[in-house]
Amino acid sequence: MAGGAKERTMEATPTWAIAVVCFVLIAISIAIEQLFHHLGALLLRKQKKALHESLEKIKSELMLMGFISLLLTIFQDTVSNICVPKSVGNSWHPCHKMKDPSEIEDPCKAKGKVQFASAYAIHQLHIFIFALAVTHVVYCITTWGLGKLKMRSWKDWEHETKTLDYQFYHDPERFRFARDTTFVQRHSHFWNKSSIFLWIACFFRQFFGSVAKVDYITLRHGFVMAHLPPQNRPNFDFQMYISLALEEDIKEVVEISPVLWLFAVLSFLTNTNGWYSYLWLPFIPLFIILVVGAKLQVIITNMGMRIKESGDVVKGAPVVEPGDNLFWFNRPSFMLFLIHFVLFQNAFQVAFFFWSWYKFGVPSCFHKNVADVAIRLSMGVIIHFLCSYVTLPLYALVNQMGSSMKPVIFGDNVASAIKNWRHAAKYRAKHGHGRRSEHASPLHGSPVHLLSEYQQNSADHDDADDLVWANSGGTSAEPHRNLSQEKGPAAGAMEISIK
Repeated sequence: MAGGAKERTMEATPTWAIAVVCFVLIAISIAIEQLFHHLGALLLRKQKKALHESLEKIKSELMLMGFISLLLTIFQDTVSNICVPKSVGNSWHPCHKMKDPSEIEDPCKAKGKVQFASAYAIHQLHIFIFALAVTHVVYCITTWGLGKLKMRSWKDWEHETKTLDYQFYHDPERFRFARDTTFVQRHSHFWNKSSIFLWIACFFRQFFGSVAKVDYITLRHGFVMAHLPPQNRPNFDFQMYISLALEEDIKEVVEISPVLWLFAVLSFLTNTNGWYSYLWLPFIPLFIILVVGAKLQVIITNMGMRIKESGDVVKGAPVVEPGDNLFWFNRPSFMLFLIHFVLFQNAFQVAFFFWSWYKFGVPSCFHKNVADVAIRLSMGVIIHFLCSYVTLPLYALVNQMGSSMKPVIFGDNVASAIKNWRHAAKYRAKHGHGRRSEHASPLHGSPVHLLSEYQQNSADHDDADDLVWANSGGTSAEPHRNLSQEKGPAAGAMEISIK
C-alpha cells in the first residue's frame, strides 16, 4: 500500500518483471560487495589496518541498516493495524492537521480511532534511516580526508625538526628567558589572566591559523620529552604518529552508537509543528564544535602559561607538560565523542533535508519557507568545513597531550609483547613472584628490552611503523639502561604507552 491506494500483488505481476528486479538487485549487491572487498584489500596492501577496520565497521553499519529496513518491512502491516484514540493520533504533527490520503483505507476508522502509523509512513521511515546511515558515513570519510589533506602541510614543519638550524636553536644547554620564547610570547597576554577573556580570545583564535607552526613544534617537543627515551627523540616522525593515531580514532567516528541513535529519535520529535526547530536545532552542533575548538586552544594557551609560571629562565626549548588533567573530565576521548556527535547531527540534518525534498518537494510540511532551507543547507556546509579544516586537525594535535601514548607507535608484535609483559608484571607483583637476581638486568623483559630486541631482530614490521618508530633513532646503544636515572617524564614512557 502506498499513499492509501491498492497496488498490484505478485500474483498479478509478470514473472519477467519479478526476474528483472531480482537480477538488478543482486547485481547491485554483488558490485557493492566487490567494491568493499577490493578496497579492503588495497588498504591491507598499504598497511592501513586502522582504515581497514573502519571499513569493516562501515559494512557492519550498512548491514545493520539493512536489517532495520527488513524488520520495518516485515512488521509494517502489523504496526499499521494498531489503533489509537484520535486525540493521541492527531497530536504532535509536523504541520497543521491535513487530510491524510491513507484515511480512506484506515482500518481503525470503523472503531472511531486512527492508525498508530500507516504502512506507507513506515516505508518512508526505513528509507530515511538508510539514507541517514549512508550520509553519516560519507560525512565522516570526507571530513577525515579533508582534515588529513590539511595536515599534510605539517610535513614541512616535521622535516624542519631534523635540520641543523633546529638543533642549534633548541640546544639543550642553551639558557633563555621564558618570556622571550616564541611559544610563550604567543600565549602570554594580559587577557589570559581572566578566564572569560581567555575563552573569548581562544574562541576567535581557532578561525585564524588554528594550528600555528610554533604550537606544533612546541607540542611535538613536549610529547617526545614525555614519552620517548633520549636516543629515539631526534628523528621521531611526530606527524606520521598523529596521522596513524587519527586513523585509529576514525574507527570510532564511523560507528553509530546507541547514544547517537537516541539523539536521532529526539531530533525527530523536534519537527513538531510550532516548535520552529529549523531556527535552533541546526545551531546546536555548530555551538558544540565551536566550543570544542575553543577548548583545544585554551589547552595550548594554558600550557604556555604554565611554562611562564614555572620560572623566568628555560634551558633548551620550552617543554610543555602533557596530562589528562588538561581535558574535560580528565578524558581526552571526550573530545572525540563531541566531534562524533556533531558529525552525526550534521549528517542527520542534511539527510533529512534531501530526503524530505525528494519525497515531498519544497516548500513542504517539513520545509515551509526559504529561511528553513537556507539555514539547514548553510549550517551543513559551515559545520562540515569547521570539522574538516579547523577542529579535526587541531584535535589531532592537542589530543596527543594526554597522559597516554597510543600503541600505534609499535608494530603488532611489539604491542602484543608489551601487553603480555605488563600482565605478567602485574601477576608477579600480586603474588610476590619473580624476584630479580643481583646480576639480572633491571629492564630485562620490560617494554624497553622488548623494543630493543624488536629493533635489532625484526625486519617484517609494517611500513607505517617503519616511518614512525624504526627510523626514530635505530637500535639502542644501551638496551639495559636504567631509565629511572633520566630526568623528566621520559622514564615512564613505556609504561604510559600501554595504558
